[in-house]
Amino acid sequence: IAATPQRAFLNENNVVTDLLVTMEDKTGIERKYIISGKSILFHSLSLSLSLSLSLSLIPNQIGFVYPAFFSIKAIESKEKDDYTHWLTYWVVYRFFIVTSDIFLSCFPLYYAVKCLFLVWCMAPVTWNGSAILYFRVVRPVFLRHQATLDSVVNNLSNKAKNMDDTVTKR
Repeated sequence: IAATPQRAFLNENNVVTDLLVTMEDKTGIERKYIISGKSILFHSLSLSLSLSLSLSLIPNQIGFVYPAFFSIKAIESKEKDDYTHWLTYWVVYRFFIVTSDIFLSCFPLYYAVKCLFLVWCMAPVTWNGSAILYFRVVRPVFLRHQATLDSVVNNLSNKAKNMDDTVTKR
């Protein structure tokens, strides 16, 4: 094999080649193969990371584009059922998806399961996920804590109003 700058580097005396010599001695694998293996590992990890980032975009697009389109149509519609369906979807989406992204995205097949979950939540069927999860989880939690939430929102609103009054007076 022809001499290359990389091959010359492998025969120099420096910290990297000292480490490679130690690894070569302990494993019995030539340093040129150790470097190749590390390169393959690095490229595999890079590919895995970029695929992971790409995979996270797919469910986010599924969970946003279609529902946003039909939410706009619902706004333009006079039917209350259209509003209710898509408001329920967005509440469930925010309630479950945002927290699951934080805690579950490291699990294998998370993004595939998330896509299926989002399709189930937006499906135009009576057993769609948004309605089921809203009425079985979100609504009971909200009703149980509604007084506290109202108090917090009122306090924040009053503080914001007072801050606005203070800033406006100055």
